[in-house]
This record gives sequence, C-alpha cells and structure tokens, in this order.
Amino acid sequence: MKKYLLLSFMISAAVSGFAQTPTFGVRAGLSSANLRGDAVKSLGNIIDFADGMITTGSRTGFFAGANASIPLGPQFFVEPGLYYSQKGYTLNGNLTVKGLDFLGANAKAQLQTNYLDIPVLLKANMGGLEVFAGPQFSYLMNANLKTTAGVLGFNLLDKTMDATAQFNRWDVGVTGGLGYKFTNGVSVSAAYDYGLSKINADKSLEAYNRAFKIGVGFNF
Repeated sequence: MKKYLLLSFMISAAVSGFAQTPTFGVRAGLSSANLRGDAVKSLGNIIDFADGMITTGSRTGFFAGANASIPLGPQFFVEPGLYYSQKGYTLNGNLTVKGLDFLGANAKAQLQTNYLDIPVLLKANMGGLEVFAGPQFSYLMNANLKTTAGVLGFNLLDKTMDATAQFNRWDVGVTGGLGYKFTNGVSVSAAYDYGLSKINADKSLEAYNRAFKIGVGFNF
C-alpha cells in the first residue's frame, strides 16, 4: 500500500507542476542487472539443464530514453521518463546437460529481459549536484533464455528460447541516485533500481529485479 501512495503523491506533484514550463531531455548509459531472492530456482524451472555447482552473475546491458523536467520551484523538479532497459541474470558452472551422456559440461545460461521503465522522480538540484528518487513502473517487453554448453573446446549446446510467459509483465519498484548537471545541459548520473514485485508469472518465488545504472544525459 505504501508504494502505491508514494506513486500517487509523485503523480499529483507532476500534474501540479505543469503550471511551470517543462524542459525535455534524453539519457542513455550502461546497466549491470541481477536478480535477488530465489533467482537460481526461478531460472532452474525453465532452463534445459540443472543440478550442479553453479555461480551467479549480473547481465551487462544498456538503457536509453527520454524525460521531461517539470519545475516545482528554483531547486526542485519532477522528472517523469520513459526508457528502454536491458535487465537479466546469468548462471555458470559444471552442470548436468539433459540429453547428453556425460556430466561436467561447462554450461552457461543467460536470462535476457527487456523492459520499458517509467520512473517518476523527485529531483533536487543544488548548484549542479542532483539528488533524485521516486517510484518506477516497468513493463516486460520480452524475455529470452540463452543456454550454451561445451567441453574440450567443443560447443555442444547453443539454444535460445522465449521465456516471456514465465514472467510477470509488470514490475513496480523504486529508483534513486546522484548526478551532476553542467551549465551546457549535459549531465551524468548513477542510479540503483530496486524491484518490489515478484518477477515470475505466478508470483510464487521471492525473485526481484535489481540494477545499477550509469548514464549521460542532455536537456534541451
């Protein structure tokens, strides 16, 4: 309930802020995304191999999109935005590969999820230094799972499958970070996305999106 009240407050602030003249901008950068919670079990339910010693890691991707900066006063702004964002997760290890008559193949699975992120940020600008935070809605465009396995330098498995139906289409979270805006309109920022919604379709597992982002923007 608290996250929806916060979202309602931010949207109300954005509407009231339209009495001021907004500016528009673009932003793009790199992301390092991961899952937290029962993430390994979640992927194990849909991949073609499991049962072994595994390590987990993040997926490196990018994000890009546009935003509007709506003044609430000399130093405070509401910034709604729309971004394409790559997220996901990786598994690595010596696993049992179903359908092959040996164990210990060097296998890797990478969950590749592509979202539309819709943040509504409250931003403070203090002499160029920017601090921002707010709720974020994310819509899953698609999810693919790429699996590879090999032994002795030979690639024995290379498969990509559509896993979209296994995941919840909508994710509600919060995001926040720091940045610096130069007088010429160029800005740099670092932010962390913290998903609050369970990502699997039936919401039976405690698995959530997490992502660290660094970006460069420009306000017109």
